[in-house]
Amino acid sequence: MVVHGFKGFKDWGFFPHVCEHLAAAGFAVVSFNFSRNGVGEDFGEFTELDSFAANTLSCELDELSAIVDETISGELLPRRPRTVGLLGHSRGGGQVVLGAAADERIGAVVTWAAVSHFDRWTEESKEQWRQDGYVAVLNQRTGQQMPLNVTLLEDYEANHVRLDIQRAAGRIEAPWLIVHGNRDDTVPAEEADVLARASQGARIVLVDGAGHTFEARHPFEGPPPQLQEALDRTIRHFQAHLET
Repeated sequence: MVVHGFKGFKDWGFFPHVCEHLAAAGFAVVSFNFSRNGVGEDFGEFTELDSFAANTLSCELDELSAIVDETISGELLPRRPRTVGLLGHSRGGGQVVLGAAADERIGAVVTWAAVSHFDRWTEESKEQWRQDGYVAVLNQRTGQQMPLNVTLLEDYEANHVRLDIQRAAGRIEAPWLIVHGNRDDTVPAEEADVLARASQGARIVLVDGAGHTFEARHPFEGPPPQLQEALDRTIRHFQAHLET
């Protein structure tokens, strides 16, 4: 199962390539959009900004759990899988950590450039957010100012224990591979170390010369070497720990 991150969607950049290669390696792949990721019927365009604004971290985690349930039950695949692996990028990596910690049915975990915490705002910005009722974040690719309602902050504060990624990292029993670029300016590689220290023995791979998206872009123009290394290591990890 492949999980996108913040300002992401299942057809962004490298995701279709990753899914195709996982399938070619013998794995059934489930890739999905979170319901409030803001992408509408127009391929790859953020046309549902009201929905994006209403998103919460708890909503994403609930949806991930529901998709795992439907996958394991066989509702989303031609037959029920023997085991399930999770691959998440960036904020999706954080959600994968939470999901894997709460579900003993997960057989293997891989996170790419995963966040080690969701609280990424200063106290000053939180106060302004509460006063205004929303905050706008810039999408560098499209130039859009994308709104986030204060309900996102309120949800995190009300559910911070459930949404504690580092706490969850210590409860993951499935084999876990942490993949991170050593030139990631969005989520620094130090966060990979934080997750590894909190875990029960997760293995870290630092990809030399890789930024947050492993040098891939949208629209996708083919896999750069950094992305291919991350993908090759991911496939080997799943082959070692999942039944196909």
